[in-house]
Amino acid sequence: MLKSVITVMGKDGVGIIARVSALLAINNVNIVDITQTTSENQFFMVMVVDMGKATASFSDIAAELQSLGEKLEQKIQVRHKKVYDSMHRI
Repeated sequence: MLKSVITVMGKDGVGIIARVSALLAINNVNIVDITQTTSENQFFMVMVVDMGKATASFSDIAAELQSLGEKLEQKIQVRHKKVYDSMHRI
């Protein structure tokens, strides 16, 4: 399993989860865990995904997510889970 963490932040709107999930499905990326919330018209989501069987490279998927984020008025970032864990270790 090649886990990565995707974070999504921005103005709340219809279809954000659906559009991000569809992009991942097209690239054969499995969603392992997902959490999302909204606060004062702001949207926040964290996904843990398995890119072990992805049909595109990590960098290509990251670029596609960034492009989608611009269209959705969201900041979408993807990091390898080991990097994410290191950044958030106390």
